[in-house]
Amino acid sequence: MNLRQRQHPTRGQDELHAPPPPPRHEVYNIIPIHDLLADHPSLRYPEVRAAAAALRHVSDLRKPPFIEWDPQMDLMDWLGYFFGFQNDNVRNQREHLVLHLANAQMRVNPPPSSPGTLDQNVLHRFRRKLLHNYTSWCSFLGRRSQIVLSSRRDETALRRELLYVSLFLLIWGESANLRFVPECICYVYHHMAMELNFVLDDKIDDNTGRPFIPSTSGYCAFLQHVVMPIYQTIKAEVESSRNGTAPHSAWRNYDDMNEYFWSRRCFRGLKWPIDVGSNYFATVSKSKRVGKTGFVEQRLFWNVFRSFDRLWVMLILFLQAAVIVAWVGTDFPWQALDIRDVQVELLTVFITWGGLRFLQSLLDAGTQYSLVSRETMWLCVRMVLKSAVALTWTVVFGVLYGRIWSQKNADQQWSYEANRRIVTFLEAVLVFVMPELMSLVLFILPWIRNLIEELDWPAVYIFTWWFYTRIFVGRGLREGLINNIKYTLFWIVVLFSKFSFSYFLQIKPLVGPTKALLKVRSVNYNWHEFFGSTNRLAVVLLWVPVVLIYLMDLQIWYSIVSSVVGATIGLFSHLGEIRNIEQLRLRFQFFASAMQFNLMPEEQLLSPKATLVRKLRDAIHRLKLRYGLGQAYKKIESSQVETTRFAMIWNEIITSFREEDIISDRELELLELPPNCWNIRVIRWPCILLCNELLLALSQATELADAPDRWLWLKVCKNEYRRCAVIEVYDSIKYLLLTVVKYDTEENNIVLTFFTEIENYMHIEKLTEAYKMTILPQIHAKLISLVELLMKPKKDPSEAVDILQALYELSVREFPRMKRSTAQLSQEGLAPRRSTSDEGLLFENALIFPDAEDTFFYRQLRRLHTILSSRDSMHSVPVNMEARRRIAFFSNSLFMNMPRAPYVEKMLAFSVLTPYYDEEVVYGKEMLRSENEDGISTLFYLQKIYEDEWKNFMERMRREGMEDDDGIWSQKARDLRLWASYRGQTLSRTVRGMMYYYRALKMLAFLDSASEMDIRMGSQELASHGSNSHSGLDGTRPPSSKKLLRAESGVSLLFKGHEYGSAMMKFTYVVTCQLYGQQKAKGEHRAEEILNLLKNNEALRVAYVDEVRLGWNEVEYYSVLVKFDQQLQMEVEIYRIRLPGTLKLGEGKPENQNHAIIFTRGDALQTIDMNQDNYFEEALKMRNLLEEFNNYYGIRKPTILGVREQIFSGSVSSLAWFMSAQETSFVTLGQRVLANPLKVRMHYGHPDVFDRFWFLPRGGISKASKVINISEDIFAGFNCTLRGGNVTHHEYIQVAKGRDVGLNQISMFEAKVASGNGEQVLSRDVYRLGHRLDFFRMLSFFYTTVGFYFDSLMVVLTVYTFLWGRLYLALSGLEKAAMNSTNNKALGTILNQQFIIQLGLFTALPMIMENSLEHGFLPAVWDFLTMQLQFASFFYTFSLGTRAHYFGRTILHGGAKYRATGRGFVVQHKSFAENYRLYARSHFVKAIELGIILLVYAFRSPMAKYTYVFIAMSITSWFLVVSWIMSPFVFNPSGFDWLKTVYDFQDFINWIWYTGVFTKADKSWETWWYEEQDHLRATGLWGKLLEIILDLRFFFFQYGIVYHLRITGGNTSIAVYLLSWIYMIVAVGIYIILAYAQDKYAANDHIYYRLVQLLVIVLIVLVVVLLLEFTKFEFLDLMTSLLAFIPTGWGLLLIAQVLRSFLQSTVVWDTVVSLARLYDLLFGVIVMAPVALLSWLPGFQSMQTRILFNQAFSRGLQISRLLTGKKFN
Repeated sequence: MNLRQRQHPTRGQDELHAPPPPPRHEVYNIIPIHDLLADHPSLRYPEVRAAAAALRHVSDLRKPPFIEWDPQMDLMDWLGYFFGFQNDNVRNQREHLVLHLANAQMRVNPPPSSPGTLDQNVLHRFRRKLLHNYTSWCSFLGRRSQIVLSSRRDETALRRELLYVSLFLLIWGESANLRFVPECICYVYHHMAMELNFVLDDKIDDNTGRPFIPSTSGYCAFLQHVVMPIYQTIKAEVESSRNGTAPHSAWRNYDDMNEYFWSRRCFRGLKWPIDVGSNYFATVSKSKRVGKTGFVEQRLFWNVFRSFDRLWVMLILFLQAAVIVAWVGTDFPWQALDIRDVQVELLTVFITWGGLRFLQSLLDAGTQYSLVSRETMWLCVRMVLKSAVALTWTVVFGVLYGRIWSQKNADQQWSYEANRRIVTFLEAVLVFVMPELMSLVLFILPWIRNLIEELDWPAVYIFTWWFYTRIFVGRGLREGLINNIKYTLFWIVVLFSKFSFSYFLQIKPLVGPTKALLKVRSVNYNWHEFFGSTNRLAVVLLWVPVVLIYLMDLQIWYSIVSSVVGATIGLFSHLGEIRNIEQLRLRFQFFASAMQFNLMPEEQLLSPKATLVRKLRDAIHRLKLRYGLGQAYKKIESSQVETTRFAMIWNEIITSFREEDIISDRELELLELPPNCWNIRVIRWPCILLCNELLLALSQATELADAPDRWLWLKVCKNEYRRCAVIEVYDSIKYLLLTVVKYDTEENNIVLTFFTEIENYMHIEKLTEAYKMTILPQIHAKLISLVELLMKPKKDPSEAVDILQALYELSVREFPRMKRSTAQLSQEGLAPRRSTSDEGLLFENALIFPDAEDTFFYRQLRRLHTILSSRDSMHSVPVNMEARRRIAFFSNSLFMNMPRAPYVEKMLAFSVLTPYYDEEVVYGKEMLRSENEDGISTLFYLQKIYEDEWKNFMERMRREGMEDDDGIWSQKARDLRLWASYRGQTLSRTVRGMMYYYRALKMLAFLDSASEMDIRMGSQELASHGSNSHSGLDGTRPPSSKKLLRAESGVSLLFKGHEYGSAMMKFTYVVTCQLYGQQKAKGEHRAEEILNLLKNNEALRVAYVDEVRLGWNEVEYYSVLVKFDQQLQMEVEIYRIRLPGTLKLGEGKPENQNHAIIFTRGDALQTIDMNQDNYFEEALKMRNLLEEFNNYYGIRKPTILGVREQIFSGSVSSLAWFMSAQETSFVTLGQRVLANPLKVRMHYGHPDVFDRFWFLPRGGISKASKVINISEDIFAGFNCTLRGGNVTHHEYIQVAKGRDVGLNQISMFEAKVASGNGEQVLSRDVYRLGHRLDFFRMLSFFYTTVGFYFDSLMVVLTVYTFLWGRLYLALSGLEKAAMNSTNNKALGTILNQQFIIQLGLFTALPMIMENSLEHGFLPAVWDFLTMQLQFASFFYTFSLGTRAHYFGRTILHGGAKYRATGRGFVVQHKSFAENYRLYARSHFVKAIELGIILLVYAFRSPMAKYTYVFIAMSITSWFLVVSWIMSPFVFNPSGFDWLKTVYDFQDFINWIWYTGVFTKADKSWETWWYEEQDHLRATGLWGKLLEIILDLRFFFFQYGIVYHLRITGGNTSIAVYLLSWIYMIVAVGIYIILAYAQDKYAANDHIYYRLVQLLVIVLIVLVVVLLLEFTKFEFLDLMTSLLAFIPTGWGLLLIAQVLRSFLQSTVVWDTVVSLARLYDLLFGVIVMAPVALLSWLPGFQSMQTRILFNQAFSRGLQISRLLTGKKFN
C-alpha cells in the first residue's frame, strides 16, 4: 500500500461516485479551482488545495488601478489586470499551473511534511525548467536575466517565483502564432518581467511621478499592443510569399522572424514598449525592412553538397586516391603505395581538397550574400576571407606539387632535393589540416567541445569566429564518450565495407577497359564526330554510371549494416521471444508474475534515488521471470490477492478484445481467468491452458494404478496446469454435487461423507491403495453426462436420477478395492439408512436444479465441461490473427526491460493531442450501403476482409437484443456504423483508442489504492455479479458516465469514486477540430458525430477556431475549448481566447496543433494523428513509459520518447501489405538503430511522447513556415536535436497506425514526403545539423533523412546515364571498335551493380531481418516470397520512381505542396484518365523514353549479337520500364476488365479533346497541362537553365539516327544533320496547314477542307515516291525517322514550356498547345496498348483480383458477381 494513504470514501456511498454539478455560473475544465469546497474527486488531494492556496497570497500586493478588487481573486487575476491578459487565458493558465504543481508535489519522495502547503522545491524545479530557455537566451546575448529571487525561503520569495512562472505561462498562452517564434517570446517576457519587478518593488514612474504601471495595462492590451503588431508582420510576409510560390529568399518565414532576436540589435531596434515604426515590422516598406536573418534558403542542387560538404569531400578524395592507386595495376593497393611516384601523385588529393573548400566558400557567399547589411559587415568579411584563403591554399598546393615534379624530372630520379620538396609539401599539409586535427581531438573529448560551445564568453566567440557563425542553437551537441565509440565503430564497419567494395569491384576493373579505349585509334564513326581524335567522351560515358553508383552505394552498405545491428539490438532487447500463443502457454505462469512486477507499483521506500542494490535486485528478478527460474508461480498462488489482481487486469484486457469483436463469446470464456468461487483451492488458469490436461492426468492414473500416491502425484505435478486442472475439477465436482443434491437430505450427507473419506485417504497418502484407479475413466464419462444434462435448457429429472445412481454405484461399490456390504456402507454413512425396498429411489426426491437465469452458475458449468471433456489442444484460440498478435506482443513486452510503474498519483501527467481537419468521424449508412460499379459495397468488402470479426459482431448484437440478422439496419444501425468505422481510418477509431488511457488509469488507480479486503470482496462481488449480465450497473456507475454506450466492464463496478479524479488529473485528450465551429453553424453531420464522441468520453475535449463576424469586413477569431457536461447533458464552452487574426499563416497541421496546445496539460504530450488507434493492454504500460523521462540516455535525459508503431492497415490488400511491411521495418528496426547506437533519431510524426515543458518555451512540437516546413513533424526532431534535446526509442509499448492502402494514395503520400525532403535540403535546420554534428553523426543524419531520397534520385540517374551512354557508344560506332579491341569486363562491372541495386533487394533486407526477429526466419522468407509473387518488386520500383521524380523536381523548381491522400478503402476502380494524369510525367513519359532507347539500342548495337551479355544488360532496365508503365494498372481493382478498359479509353479520349473555360483538371486536358507546369513558373533562372540543358538530350536521338538512314549513303558530314531539320519543319508545317484549314473550312465549307487534306496526302506520296526512285531512300527509313523526330518534337515542347512566359503572348503558343495535346494522346495510346492486350486475354482479371486482395475477398467477389441480385446488404 502507499505510504501516504488517501482518505478515500468507503464503498457503498453512491453519492460520492462522481463530482456533483458545479455552480452553474462557472464551467471548469478538469478541476473546479474556482470552488475549492466543491465535492470533486480531485479536490480530495491536499496538493491541489495547496497549489490553489499559494496563488491566493495577494493580500499585501499593490492592487491594479481602475478595477474593483474582489477578495476571491488570486495572483493570476492580479497579473491579468496589470498586464492586460484575457480573462479566459487567465482561467486556462490558472488551472494549467495548479494542476501541474499539484501533480509535481504528489511525486515528491519522501512526501513533504505538510502536503497542504506548496513545496518551494517543486516550484523551484518547475521554474528552472520552464524558464531555462529564457535564461540561456539572456546569457547568450550578455543580458542580465530579469528573474530576481532572494535566497530566503519565505512566502514572499515563493510568491515572487510563482509570479515569474505565471507571467511566462500567461504570455505563452496568448501568443498564438508567436509560439513558433520562441526567442521573440523571450524578448517579450524579458521586458514584462522587468515591469513586474518595478511593480513588486513599488517603483515610481519617472514620467508621471505615480506608482509604475506596465505598458500593456488595460483590456486585451497584451494581444493588441504586443502580439498583433508582430502577428501582422508575419502575415504580411506570408502574403508576399504568394502562397509559398515566391522564392524562400524573398520573404521572412517564422525562423527569420525568430532569429532576429538572436542578436543584440533586437534591443536597439524594437525597444520597449514595442516601437511599431521599427524596420522589423511590416509598417515599413519592403526595401527598408529587415531582410532574411541567420540563413537564406536558396533553391540550388548544390545544397546537398553545401550542407554535407564533409561527406562529399571524403567520397571525392577517396575516389581520386583510388583511381591513382588502381591505375598502376598492382594486385593490391598496398603494393602500389610502395612506389614513390604513386605516393607523390596521391598528394594531389590536397589540391582537390583545397578546390572543394573554395567551392564551398563560393556557394556560401553566393547563397548567403543577402544576409549582409550594415549591422552584419563582419559576415561579409568572413565570406571574402574564406574564399581567398581556400583559393590561396589551392594555388600553394599546386605550385608546391609542380616544384616536386620539376625537380624530379631535372634530376631524372628521386634525389635528396626532390624528397626535400615533398617534405615541404607535407609541412604545408600539416598547417592545412590543423583545424581537422583540432576537431579530431575535440571529437575524442566531447565534453570539452560541449563546454567550449556552451560558454557565452566573448573570447570563445572570437576564437570560433572563423569556423562558424555564432548562433543560439546548435551548441553543445556532442554525445558522451560511450555513444561516440558506439556510432564510430558502426560507421568504421560501413566505410570499410564500402571502400573495399568500391576499390576492388568498381574502380579497379574499369582501369583496364579505360586504358584500352584510350588506345583505340582506328574508329569508323557513323556520324560527324566532333572529338574524333581521342575517345575521351566514351571514357567519360563509361565512368559516369560507375561514379554515380560509387557516390550512392554508401546507402546500401548503411542498409546492410543497420539491418544486422538493428536485429542484434532487437535480439538483446528480447523482442520476438514470445511469437505466438503456443510460446505464451509455456510461459503463462511467469507471465502473471511479470505483469505483477511491471504493471503494479512496488512499495516506495523513503530514499528517493534508485539505489544500485535496488537496480540489481530488479535485474535479477527480471532474469528469473524471463527464464522461469525459481518457480515464479509459487509466489502467485501463495498470495491470493496477487492472483486476483492479475485476473482483474487480464480479464479486462480480454473484455476489451470482446468489445472490439476480435474474439467471440466462447473465446472470451476460454481465455478469461474466472474469479475464485465454488471453494476451488487453486488458480483457475484460462481454459486454453487446461485443455486436454485432465485426460492426460487420467491416463497417467490408470497407467500407475498400483504405484504409491506420491509417485502418481509427482507425475501429475510435473505440469503445473495439469495439477491445477485436477484440483479444480475435483473441487468443482464436489461443489456441484453438494449444490444439486438438496441440503439436509440423506443423499447430501452421503455425498459429503464420500468426499470426506477420499480426502482422508489423500491426507495419509493411501489413495491408490484404497481405490482402483482403473475405474476413473468410467466415473469421468458419467460426470460428463451429468454436466451436459445440467447445461440443457430443459432438464429431465429422471435422467439426472439415473446418472447420479450410476455414479453412486461406480463410486461407492466399484471404486474401492475393498468390497463392503450394504450394512457396512450404511453404518459408515455411505448408504441410506432406509429400508431396502426404498433403495431404488435414491436421489429421486433430493434433486434441486439451479435457476435457469443464473448465468454465473452456467458459465462455471461450461468451464467445468470444457476441462472435463476437451480433447482439443486449442492451438487456434483465439482464431483472429490480430488478437493473437496483440496477446503475443503484450506478453512478450512484459519480459522486456522497462521502468517500474509508479502509483497512478505519483506518475507523470500527460495529454494526447490529435489534429483533425475534415476527415470521416463515423461512416454514414449511405457510404456503407452504396455499391461501386462491380456491385460491391464498403460493408460487403469489410465483411469479407474481416470475416471472423463480422461474425463476432453479429453474435454480440444478438446477445444485446437484436431479433434477427435483417434487423441490423433498423435496430442496430449505430452499432453497425461504429463497427465499420473502427475498421477504417476514422476519428472515432482514434478517439476510442486514446480513451483506453483513461480507462486503464481508472483501473490502475483502483488497484493501487484497493486494500486486500477490497480486492477479495471485489473479486467475490464480480463473481456473484456475473461477467456477462450487465443488469443493475447504473447503480454503481458514476452519474457522469451513465450515458456511455459501452457496457461497463468488470473492475469498474468496484470503483469508489476517487478513480475518476485520479485519472482526470493525470490524463486529458484534446482533439483539435479546426472547422468544428463552421460545421456546427452549417448543421453538418460531422459536428453531430463529434458531439457524440464528446458525450461518450468524459476525458475528451474539443478545441476549434471560432470566427465571429462583427461587421461588413471585420472578423474576430477565437481559440475555443468545449466539453460535454454530463449534468446539464449539453456541450459547454470552457475557454474562449481571442486570436490576433486568422489561424493559418503557415502549414495547416502545425498551426492547428499550435492553437490547441495551450489546452493540453501534464508533463508529457503524445502527438497522435487522425489515422491511429491504441489498445487497452498497451495503455496499461503508459505510466512505465513516462518514467523514462527520469532516466539518462547517454549524457542527457530524453526530451522525446519514440514509440513503436503497429501498422493496422496491412490486411486490406496486397498493396497495403507491402506498404505496411516497408513502414514496419522503418518504425521498428530503422528507428531502433537511429536511436541507439547512431543517436540521430528525429521525430517522424506519430506516437512520440514529448517532454511538454521542454518544448513549450522552445517553439512547440512542430514548425509551420509555409512550404519549407511541409514535413512539419520532422522539424520538431531537428529543432530538438539542435537545442540539445535527446530522442530515444522504446519498443515495449506500441501504438497502432493506419497507412494509405491504394496505389494513388500511396503515391501521393510518397510524393508529399519526397517533396518535403526536397524542401528540407534547403532548410537551415539541415544545414546546421550537417555542420554542427560530429562527422559520424552527420553521416547517420544524412543517410536517414534527405540522403535516402537523394540516393533514390541517383539510382534513377544512373539508369539514365548508363542507357544514354550505351546508346552513344552503339550509334557512334565506338562500341563496335571497342569490342574488337577490349573484353567486356567493364560492362560486366557496371551491370552487376546496376542489377543488384535495381532489384531493390537492399530495401527489402531490413524488412526480412525484422520479420525474422519477430516472427521467425522461415515465416519471414515465406512472406518475402509471397510478396514477390504478388508483384512487390513492381511496387517498390514504382515507388522509387515517385520518390526520385518529386524529390528532384522540388530541389530544382520547388512546388512542394500538401497532398491530401484520403484514407478510404480501395474497392473503387480508378479510370485510365485519372491514372494518366497522376503518373504521366513522373513515370509514363520517362518509361517510354527509356523504352525507346532500349529498342534503338537493340537494333543498332553490335552487342545484341552476344545475346547473353545483351540480355543481362537490358533486363533490369526493361523491368524498370515495365513496372513504371504497368504498376498503376496491376494494382488497380478491375484493372484488366475488358469492358472497363474500353470505357476508360473513351473517357480518356473525351478528356484529351474537351475544351471548356474554367474547367477542372479532371475534366479538361488543357487545365491539367497548365497545372503540370506550375513549378516552372515559380522556378528561378538556374532552374530554367538546368531544365533546358536536360531537355537537349532529346535532340541526340535525331543526331544519332539520321546518320543511320539509308538515304544518307554513309555520308558523315554535319550537313546531313542540318538538312534533317527540314523534315521537322515540314511535319510542323503540314500540321499547321491542316489545323488552319480545319478552323477556316471544317464547319461551313467542308468540301474545301477535304480538298486541302487530299492535296497534302498527294504531295506527301509524291515526295516519298520521288525519294524512293532517285535516292537511296528505303521504306524502312520512314519508320526509323519517326523514332528520331518524335523525341525531337518532345524536346522542343519541353523547352517551349520553360520559355512559356516569352511565348504565351505570341502566335506560336497555340501550336505548342495543340502539339502537346497530340503527344499526350500518343503517350496515352502507347501506355494503353499493353493494358488492352492483357484485358483481352482471358483469365488475367481474376488473377489480378487474386493478387490484389486476400483470398476471402477474391472468393466473395466471384460469388457476388453470380448473386448480385440476391446479395444481402
